Amino acid sequence: METPDGPWAWGVLVAAGLIHGLTLGFPSSIGVFYTDLQNSFQASNTETSWFPSIIMAMLHAGGPLCSIMVERFGCRVTVMVGGLLCGIGMVSSSFSKTIIHLYLSAGLIGGLGLCFCFQAAVTVLGYYFIKRRTFANAMASTGASIGMALWPIASQHLLEAMGWRGSFMIFGGVLLNCCVCGAIMRPVKSPVSPSKDETSSTANGVTRGVEEMERGKGLQRYMAFDLLLKHRRYQIFTIGVTWLVLGFVLPLFYLIPYATSSGIEESTAALLLSLIGFLNIFARPVSGLVSQQKIFSGKLIYLFSGAVIVNGLTNLVCAASVSFSALIVYCVLYGISMSVIGSLIFQVLMDTVGMKRFPGAFGLFTILESVTILVGPPLAGLLVDLTGQYNLVFYFSSIAVTSSGLFMCLASYILDKKEGKAEKNLDNSNDKHSTTKHQNIIYRSATKQEDFVI
Repeated sequence: METPDGPWAWGVLVAAGLIHGLTLGFPSSIGVFYTDLQNSFQASNTETSWFPSIIMAMLHAGGPLCSIMVERFGCRVTVMVGGLLCGIGMVSSSFSKTIIHLYLSAGLIGGLGLCFCFQAAVTVLGYYFIKRRTFANAMASTGASIGMALWPIASQHLLEAMGWRGSFMIFGGVLLNCCVCGAIMRPVKSPVSPSKDETSSTANGVTRGVEEMERGKGLQRYMAFDLLLKHRRYQIFTIGVTWLVLGFVLPLFYLIPYATSSGIEESTAALLLSLIGFLNIFARPVSGLVSQQKIFSGKLIYLFSGAVIVNGLTNLVCAASVSFSALIVYCVLYGISMSVIGSLIFQVLMDTVGMKRFPGAFGLFTILESVTILVGPPLAGLLVDLTGQYNLVFYFSSIAVTSSGLFMCLASYILDKKEGKAEKNLDNSNDKHSTTKHQNIIYRSATKQEDFVI
């Protein structure tokens, strides 16, 4: 049994970072295989785009089941089971005869395995780190950046040497390394106590009302419907991020087809995804350190929503021009804003509901995300099938992402103003009550003195 913030926590952080790289890096490389899968199964853009959308949807939709696994068996067993499912799903997908088989093997089985590994790794950091939780989340998410940088390059070389079937079989073996990472995640000895950051967040109204809610039982224990119905900040963040992912993941799937359709070589186009990953390696730790500054205490939602708005607007650069120089500029802007989003998203959720309610809030949060993630890529594929223009995908992504950022920023600002006004009125009421009470005491004293004189 280990203690929070101890030496072993840093080993767990490294393991969580590797899991981030393996589980989030692989879906980002699917765009490399997009054209080959389409040609192999003679599928339309809509049919092909269901494959990455199913993987990403399962990566999020398995949240409640992952929460049950974590509570019953712990993060260690959950990650190891997830790694095993990843290996089985990817190896079996290399023998797919139809695209439906690909949906079931790599999509459902492999995607569920990715979910178990990733979400359990996110959860375990919340228990192992208290004082440096924001920094730990940012550092672990750097693993995803490394994965995003290396997976597309490795995928391109494997595709040229072995085709997509051989590549997927090797991927199955690589993803089995999640089992090794899971073995490092020993149980934590002591329960998590509120951190200073969480205390300051409560003082700023971020977690107001959560402690008064009774912890749900049964399904509500793993899917916090009470928070969705009663907790305004959780409502704002969940709705905003659910709308965000409708367009946020599309560039990762359609950037390479968009570039190759305009005459850019596929190997060169794969480097664009790697550039996004390399930028994330350096930008995510920096954004994690910046977010720990006192100026952002209780206000991380504004930093997060600002990054979302910038990320959405960058898609206009890619949609307006398909030249290689324009795509480089786009990848730089997209990568930096993406790194801020990736390093803050789970920390904002933890600060919003507190660690005690995080597993249930996370489960419902990911379920709602999975719906829009599942729908987004097929809608974009249908748009391409109908118009034959990939740039419309990036316009669609820009509208969805930018509007979600504006919603979270404005709604949080209005709520802050409302709560600030309510607190001010309460303070004034307390002061008035105190003054009246003091005057009554003086009056009673004066009355007694007058009686005494008489």
